[in-house]
Amino acid sequence: MTAARQAYIHAVVRNYLRLPGTPLRASRGDRRFAGVLYDQRLPLRVVYAAFVLAIARREVRSPSAPRHPAIRTLHYFCAALDEILETQPDQAYIEYLATKIKPLVAQKDALLKASS
Repeated sequence: MTAARQAYIHAVVRNYLRLPGTPLRASRGDRRFAGVLYDQRLPLRVVYAAFVLAIARREVRSPSAPRHPAIRTLHYFCAALDEILETQPDQAYIEYLATKIKPLVAQKDALLKASS
């Protein structure tokens, strides 16, 4: 495995684990899928945008709405990846959504630190 591929997989997995609703540890299948994304030459910015879009849709809603089940695999983001590639949303919109989920990511970061 090249250093670039390994760094890409590490970046995807690290960011995936920081998202609310995702596991505390990545599975072998998650790492394998991150390698597939590298092999498809998907830029990290596209993966990041898909993460932000999917999590914002999932988490930014009425507090009285029932909780979603846990995200169990990186494959959860496939539809969001396809959408980002197809629609190419404005970067300002992705940044806006990122600010909406930032507190949730901070909570997950704290949970990850406590569990290590």
